Amino acid sequence: MGLIDHFMGSSAPVLTGDGVLLRLPRHTDFPAWRNLREESRDFLRPWEPMWTLDELSWPAYRRRIRRYNQEAREGSGYSFFIFDAAETTLFGGVTVGHIRRGVAQSCTLGYWMGERHAGQGHMRRAVEAVKLFAFDIEGLHRIEAACLPRNERSIRLLESCGFSHEGHLRGYLKIAGRWEDHCLYALLAEQWSRSTASAVTQTGDPTSRHQGDRVSVS
Repeated sequence: MGLIDHFMGSSAPVLTGDGVLLRLPRHTDFPAWRNLREESRDFLRPWEPMWTLDELSWPAYRRRIRRYNQEAREGSGYSFFIFDAAETTLFGGVTVGHIRRGVAQSCTLGYWMGERHAGQGHMRRAVEAVKLFAFDIEGLHRIEAACLPRNERSIRLLESCGFSHEGHLRGYLKIAGRWEDHCLYALLAEQWSRSTASAVTQTGDPTSRHQGDRVSVS
């Protein structure tokens, strides 16, 4: 682990639950990330913004890490990598982004999954951990997620995680080089049931805004 990784590791949240572990990306994750994204290129590109020419390069990855770390320090967003419980296999990523405080108390949910790990329930378990983090730890009231109307896999995921369809957004995001309509889904804190979830905090960096850095979903 590099110096920057070590610094962020002391203050960034780690989410665990039902066979998955979520944490902020590190510089040492680059080979696993690059390989997974490369082999999943055709699987991912139809659902993402257009990839740059240096999308999978080391300099581009370092820029991602700097942005992710800055957002986490500011509390404006958290970009997690999804691993197995042993933290040996990278499955994909999930983002709690565009966190708004004040009267909104909301965020947006984004995610991607490596092709060979898709359809195995890893993302559903990751989203359940993120829901606990967003509502119980961050104290947010609303999680929004948008997906292409033709992305049936994403729609099934959101509905299985309790999100409600709220509307149709015209020309919402530029995906694969085209402005695309999206379906808007959302989940409110009062809809979220804690009957099978519990938050566990462990002593961490006393300067951390999380008062500990681990959240468990059981």
